[in-house]
Amino acid sequence: MSDHERPAHGGRLVMGLAWAVLLLGLWLWGRELTGVRQGISAAVSGDVAAVGRPPRLDLPPAAHPLGDALPQRLDIPGLKIQAPVVARGLDAHGAIAAPPYDQAAHVGWYAAGVKPGAAGVALLVGHVDTQTRPAVFYKLSTLRPGATIRVLRDDGSLAEFTVEDVQAVPRAGFDAHQAYGPHHSGRSELRLITCGGTFDRTTQRYTANVIVSAYLTGTGL
Repeated sequence: MSDHERPAHGGRLVMGLAWAVLLLGLWLWGRELTGVRQGISAAVSGDVAAVGRPPRLDLPPAAHPLGDALPQRLDIPGLKIQAPVVARGLDAHGAIAAPPYDQAAHVGWYAAGVKPGAAGVALLVGHVDTQTRPAVFYKLSTLRPGATIRVLRDDGSLAEFTVEDVQAVPRAGFDAHQAYGPHHSGRSELRLITCGGTFDRTTQRYTANVIVSAYLTGTGL
């Protein structure tokens, strides 16, 4: 999916198929597979960021995308999160495999996709809680547009993103392309994804997913 070098039609076809498979897995993941084993989160639904949002919020312009470099750490200063980033693939259902529960303080990055800071949409997933305690993305739904997210990369660079949207997307009628597709072509975008809504003890699943959308607005060394 991240192979942008192949000029031939065959390369575009392979990329398109990979994207379709990923979207199918994300659709399944969004509808059924992100539940955790015990719910301790508050209910959230709809446009979470709209709560208390100023009528007009001037967000900074997008920065030019960076080259490829592997993510090492995710920092969200407003939530006091400093989390190691680990590469993840797809699970047996074709969805992004979140870090194991014994690494609930880690964030998983879909390693076959876009690298954070490069052009396109990079996908990061994390648990909201475990059976016994909050996990790395427990407070993710409290982020607001304008908040800063930073990704430290293995070339020493720092990719700084600005939050533009926070949504709690119900699993009923879930649209993976709308949720995880690019908002504007040519930008470097980031999606942070975790469980949300309420915890259904009958199905042992959450009823929604919290999706934070951000875009690259600054860089540093």
